Amino acid sequence: MAKVTNNIVNKALRDEVFSQLIYEEIAKRDLDFHRINDRQYGVLITDLNGVQRYCRIGVIVAEEREDMTAEELMQSEINAYQAKQDAKAEKAKTKAEKIAKDKERRAKEKEEKENA
Repeated sequence: MAKVTNNIVNKALRDEVFSQLIYEEIAKRDLDFHRINDRQYGVLITDLNGVQRYCRIGVIVAEEREDMTAEELMQSEINAYQAKQDAKAEKAKTKAEKIAKDKERRAKEKEEKENA
C-alpha cells in the first residue's frame, strides 16, 4: 500500500482539529468563522472595549520525530512552558521583594534624616 504524503496527512489532521473546535462551536454560539487558508480560520469578535477584532485560530502539526513520541514531544513542550512560567514567577517575586526592601530602606533613611 502506498504511503500517504505528509501534506495530505497534515491537512487531514488540521481538518479534524478544526471540525472539533469550530464546527461544533458554531452550533453552540453565534460565531461566524471563515476559512482563511488551509491552516487558519478567522472570526470577528467585539472586544471588551467595544472594538471589533479579528481573531485567528491556526493548527500547527508537529513533525514526526525519531527521538521521541508525539506524547513525549507534547509533554516536553508543556514542561518547557511551565519552567518558563515558574522562572517568570520567581523573577517577579524577587523583584517585588527588592522593591519592598528598597521602599523600607528609603523610609528608614528619611526617618533618620528627619530625626537628625
